[in-house]
Amino acid sequence: MASTPLENTSRLDSLKWLVVIAVLAAGIYGNSEFAEVTLLYRVMAGLVVFAIAILISVQTRMGRSTWDLAKEARIEIRKVVWPSRQETTQTTLIVVVVVIFVALILWGMDSTLSWSISSIIG
Repeated sequence: MASTPLENTSRLDSLKWLVVIAVLAAGIYGNSEFAEVTLLYRVMAGLVVFAIAILISVQTRMGRSTWDLAKEARIEIRKVVWPSRQETTQTTLIVVVVVIFVALILWGMDSTLSWSISSIIG
């Protein structure tokens, strides 16, 4: 029985993910094994290992879709219009004023209800 290209891709994807895990495990082991080496060299080696793992994982279907999602998210973040400092300050002041106003209304209602209940109870 012949396998379809999708099944072959799936099997290769599983193998690639195993390679990614092996590369990351080797990087972690190497970092602990060479603890006496300068931190700068270990960080550089860790970045290289991480880059290799990313390059391998992007070759899989799930890795490619994750990479595409990250690119699309970056594009959407660029479209966001952030408020100016003046707009942020004005909005904050409006929120503070409304919160104080609502707090005063609730305090007044609570005091009125408390007074009326205590006068009824005695």
